[in-house]
Amino acid sequence: MKSPYLGSLVPNEVVTAQFLVLSKEIRQKRTGEPYLTLHLADRTGEMEAKMWDNVAEIMHGFERDDFVKVKGLLQLYQNRSQFTVHRLRRLEDHEVDFADYFPCSERDPDEMFAELQSTIASVQNIHLRQLLESVFSDTRLASLYKLAPAAKNIHHACRGGLIEHVLSLCKLCRLTASHYKNVDVDLLLTGAMLHDLGKIDELAYSRSFGYSAEGQLLGHIVIGLRMLAGKFDQLPDFPPKLRTLVEHMIVSHHGELEFGSPKVPAFPEALLLHHLDNLDSKMEAMRIAVSRDRLEGEFTGWIAALERVVLRKDRFLGDSDATPKPEIAEPESVLKKEAVEDRGSKESKPSSAPPPTPAPALPQSSSEQRVSRDEPKPPVTTLFGEKLQAVLQPRK
Repeated sequence: MKSPYLGSLVPNEVVTAQFLVLSKEIRQKRTGEPYLTLHLADRTGEMEAKMWDNVAEIMHGFERDDFVKVKGLLQLYQNRSQFTVHRLRRLEDHEVDFADYFPCSERDPDEMFAELQSTIASVQNIHLRQLLESVFSDTRLASLYKLAPAAKNIHHACRGGLIEHVLSLCKLCRLTASHYKNVDVDLLLTGAMLHDLGKIDELAYSRSFGYSAEGQLLGHIVIGLRMLAGKFDQLPDFPPKLRTLVEHMIVSHHGELEFGSPKVPAFPEALLLHHLDNLDSKMEAMRIAVSRDRLEGEFTGWIAALERVVLRKDRFLGDSDATPKPEIAEPESVLKKEAVEDRGSKESKPSSAPPPTPAPALPQSSSEQRVSRDEPKPPVTTLFGEKLQAVLQPRK
């Protein structure tokens, strides 16, 4: 097992560790000398790295998706983590355990696939269930569906992330469909399980996550429709209008034209799928942002995927003692008994301290005493009142 992992690095400590190279750029200083800008990663996260010195001798010795061993220093720069590389060498594949470098879902993929099959079996509409069984009985599709990430870096960006996201979405579908009585839960679940099917070929995830050539040119919506077309052809009795509804849910699940959907959602199940998909992805992105950010303080750095900083609620609230605890009301009989005992104890015990002596009053003249006894004190007058009286005085 590799050590240390990226997630355990402490700022301002020199470390030696192994990472996967996600990206590599050779740039020039003002002096004309080269320096490197890298993105390094392991299964616990990724970070930006710079190598400033002795670059010429190693800059062509490794490439993107290679494993490297580095010695360097982690620092915080402009509210972001940055690793300064002092030394670097390329590692051979036999020197590393791939499982240490690729983020994976915490859930077992076979367990998740069994849950998916159970969800498919619960679909009552025979046509939709047959479509789902046709898709997920395909050996190639099923194996990639268990392995693929849900995204390159925004949410569920880990091996097994796609199926984890879909199962979470299915739970949300059941919860909301029970509330909105006009929603067809079978159609909604079918859309949830198929909406990102094209990502198994859109994304490349044999090492670092990226896009395949097909993914760059077509995108997962078009790829998913092509995959389903073959499955629909194997089901000649599938109702054509129901097919159109399933296809519409796939093309509209991004919700807006500017977000990549050719059409906006046009019926309740399509609209609900879009919002639940967006909700689940945003909640996971926020969870990851808080867990991986290394800044001190109550807020994270800028999270590009969410276009905001995120509050660390536990730090904001402080320890558990800061949270008010509900008071338990005592029975009335107990309260009365305690009040009687308290009054009795006060009457039976003489006061040990002498009564306080009032401060002596300042002497007053006879006229002051007479005024204080016979005349009421004048009312307090505001500045506005004084001015008003000065204006009205001549009229009296």
